[in-house]
Amino acid sequence: MNKPFANLYSHDFARVAVATPRCRVADPVFNAEYTIALAQQAASEGAVLVAFPELGLSAYTCDDLFHQRALLDACEAALQSVIDASASLDIAIIVGMPVRVEHLLFNCAVVVAKGILHGVVPKTYLPNYGEFYEGRQFSAADCASASEVTLCGQTTRFGVGLLFELAELPLFRFHVEICEDVWVPIPPSSFAALAGATVLVNLSASNALVGKAGYRHQLVAQQSARCIAAYMYTSAGIGESTTDLAWDGQSLICENGELLTKTGRFIEESHLGFADIDLERLSRERMRMGTFARSARRHADEVSEFEVVRVGLTVPGARELPLRRHVERFPYVPSDPARRDERCTEVVNIQVQALVQRLASSNIKKVVIGVSGGLDSTHALLICARALDQLQLPRTNILAYTMPGFATSERTIAQARQLMEVVGCTAAEIDIRPSCRQMLEDIGHPYAEGSAVYDVTFENVQAGERTSHLFRLANLHNAIVIGTGDLSELALGWCTYGVGDHMSHYNVNASVPKTLISHLVRWMAETGVVKGGADVLLAILDTEISPELVPAAAGEGNLKPAQSTQDVIGPYELQDFNLYYIVRYGFAPSKVAFLALSAWGDRLAGAWPYDESVTRNQYSLADIKRVLGIFVWRFFKTSQFKRSCVPNGPKVGTGGSLSPRGDWRAPSDGEAEVWLAAVKAIPEA
Repeated sequence: MNKPFANLYSHDFARVAVATPRCRVADPVFNAEYTIALAQQAASEGAVLVAFPELGLSAYTCDDLFHQRALLDACEAALQSVIDASASLDIAIIVGMPVRVEHLLFNCAVVVAKGILHGVVPKTYLPNYGEFYEGRQFSAADCASASEVTLCGQTTRFGVGLLFELAELPLFRFHVEICEDVWVPIPPSSFAALAGATVLVNLSASNALVGKAGYRHQLVAQQSARCIAAYMYTSAGIGESTTDLAWDGQSLICENGELLTKTGRFIEESHLGFADIDLERLSRERMRMGTFARSARRHADEVSEFEVVRVGLTVPGARELPLRRHVERFPYVPSDPARRDERCTEVVNIQVQALVQRLASSNIKKVVIGVSGGLDSTHALLICARALDQLQLPRTNILAYTMPGFATSERTIAQARQLMEVVGCTAAEIDIRPSCRQMLEDIGHPYAEGSAVYDVTFENVQAGERTSHLFRLANLHNAIVIGTGDLSELALGWCTYGVGDHMSHYNVNASVPKTLISHLVRWMAETGVVKGGADVLLAILDTEISPELVPAAAGEGNLKPAQSTQDVIGPYELQDFNLYYIVRYGFAPSKVAFLALSAWGDRLAGAWPYDESVTRNQYSLADIKRVLGIFVWRFFKTSQFKRSCVPNGPKVGTGGSLSPRGDWRAPSDGEAEVWLAAVKAIPEA
């Protein structure tokens, strides 16, 4: 069956749910009724797995009632009702209940799907300290000698070494542990992850204590990060006995350290929490991190004890099913203001520290930089100022040059002059037009004869003259040239190779994308990093991004650039989105387009909140496809030779860099056909 493009299961996502039903202590009939209702709701919303709390069919707080046969029989009868209800649902259900096995009682998780009992997992670690007395009623998993158990007339596997794989989702393999199991130094789920589990599930009955919710969140997030997995944590809530304890019923879902879902605490009604897990992301992270496989080999004995149980479900792929997951429009820039400020501070500190070290190690006390009045050179100049401050050198040691050419607008030259003044650097102006004319005349270019031929030679002569001047100025003043080009330009090949903006002695912006630079400059303006410079920084942010190499047509004036970079290569906000997911995760173009549609689409984006304060732009799938096509052609086909010899510069974020000495090694003469074909296959709507 061909799944619709706008269906999350078409792109290796899977929807899962954590459930906290209202319960009654020692009333399995009541508890099963609420369990079934939530399972039905989860299935109707497209989830393929739903997890319920520890001992949810009986309630956790039964204490010595667990040794009453009437209660145990009733729990098995309640399980039968769950099994019967599951027959008509395409969802795997995990419920908690007490299970009798060979004269012992175990605290278990039971996996049910399509009317079939697929496995029973006993709790490994029983807490018997503080407020917990589970050792009084239950036996730990390692006390069991049986590998099978019969419940509700079905004989199924029994043990902690079970992995459950959804037949239609080969990347979806889940493991179940129970409450205390994740609180120990080496949780059972750690070995399960090494054995191939991508989704880890915890049925819990964690009581409420002051400060415990925050620690629980950290615990779950860290386990998901260490295991490179999704971790589903569900907890008992309303209805549990409050004889000595209280219960908040908070459930969590994390993916590789990132919180996807957190339900409310102390909710009075049954509730569900949903998350769409990116299975491909988890798989690719494990593939990329070689130490994960090495760890699995080191623990081969533990890993070999796991058995895979296949669970047959029909994935809800026949209908449109948009992501129920927040996709950042700007993956390099957090949408949360507090985290954004923290990110900006850290990026600037990394860039400054890198430049400080380069200057100190080479015993260079001056830098040369070209200032255009645009974004990239503005940010690089501010980094230079911070670096010299840290070195306790005067800012006059920054030798800044603005170099107007044939197409420099009055606006940008004015901004460059004002910026250099507020920074307090040594400012100078060099008109490159005479030397460019000489070069054009020397090579026999038609422009030298009066023809308005604005070809690539005309453009690159100007870019080359600027860089040539900067390098000779650096020689003259015993300084180094600071590069200003950013990661986005390098990805798209939007730079003049060799003696052009491609080259410098050290490039502080080498791994900083355009959208992040924009936020960094805005952050510096809003936080007063540059005294008296807020107005010019905001004006620079509001300026059309342009190489300013082709003059405006006659009569159009000279107040703004005649060229628009984004008209040629597409909006940077989309191209940085493409860059992040293709370079960082290696996703196929179809998945990148689906994610972009989820974040930027004029229809699907409405399914999840996003930060409208940053931009109100929206793009259709046709827009996204067109821009993605530009990206894959330029990135894979035409631009690698420029990346193979880039100057030194610091890696800034986990989004990666394109340095051949760091994150990215690729042939300069590779082909782009497979990516272009994948883009072509993306629908227009």
